[in-house]
Amino acid sequence: MIEVDGAMLEGGGQLLRVAAALSAVTSTPIRVVNIRAKRPNPGLRAQHLSAMQAVARLVNAKTKGLALGSREIEFEPGPIEAKNIEVDVGTAGSTSLILQAMMPAMVFAQSPLTAVLKGGTNNPMAPPVDFLERVLLPTLRGIGASASLELVRRGFYPRGQGILRVSTNPATTLSSITLEDFGDIERVSGLAYSSRLPEHVANRLISSAKSHLLRAGFRDPEIDREILQPSDARCAVDPGCGIILTAELSSKGIISGDALGAPGKPAEKVGEEAAQTLTRQLESCAPVDKHLGDQLVIWMALAEGTSVIRVSELTLHTLTCVRLVEDLIGVRFKVEGERGKPAMIRCKGAGLRNKTL
Repeated sequence: MIEVDGAMLEGGGQLLRVAAALSAVTSTPIRVVNIRAKRPNPGLRAQHLSAMQAVARLVNAKTKGLALGSREIEFEPGPIEAKNIEVDVGTAGSTSLILQAMMPAMVFAQSPLTAVLKGGTNNPMAPPVDFLERVLLPTLRGIGASASLELVRRGFYPRGQGILRVSTNPATTLSSITLEDFGDIERVSGLAYSSRLPEHVANRLISSAKSHLLRAGFRDPEIDREILQPSDARCAVDPGCGIILTAELSSKGIISGDALGAPGKPAEKVGEEAAQTLTRQLESCAPVDKHLGDQLVIWMALAEGTSVIRVSELTLHTLTCVRLVEDLIGVRFKVEGERGKPAMIRCKGAGLRNKTL
């Protein structure tokens, strides 16, 4: 059993999720101590508990310490079992982050799987569901991790109650990731979304984002709108809004910028924030954005061959993932660059094979 120090580097819930994902697909028992030690409310919260319970069900794991507030857990995985599951956080906790822990085991199962996740879909402290749909999953499909996502209902703070349906097909192996060259910007697009708010909110999000992008020298972007009211099945139970913008590159890279509304925050500010995030990252001429960078680390480690990505910004989340993956499964990364700046990340993957296929 390998011990993982949850206080390492970033010291948050990401350590727990990535450790559980790696444990599940490599059949490595783990003990995680000092869980979320660097957070104001350390220990397992509802979102982290739901993620661990979901992965445990996928691999029939023997566990100790899975309870709210627990600062130490043990996780001893069994074989990955092909069964559809439902996970309900019961709060607005991020469904995106729960999926981060589940996806590797789902992809390396013996047959197609479907998971229904209930909770928050658009959370200020996590990637929105729209990032998964427009950036992460298309990138993973390019290496053989076949997954699709259906947003059944949006979920905002405070009650959440959003619903995602995620379906995966099994992979025998994963090919390496090569996103090193920037190429040309082929298309800038986006989505402004709102629930239980007047139509003008989404229109102002779009107007503000377009204004900033045009001033930055981009052609008129294609930004769709999703304006949901209680009569719409996808409408959230609480009001909320946000916007995501993406730039698709000829190198197959996808750069994103997003922002979420909040009480008292003008829609114009939200649109501007998303556009500023996108343009700042594009200025780095790197084909992988800062959020995708840390999400790809685990997939680089599991893939066959040598993966190379160039990220727009090297974050503490990414460095934490690199350190944890090296400690758990023994692959080695080479990181060239400083935290907070563009960087090159290389890894010769473990070449994990799905033994059930």
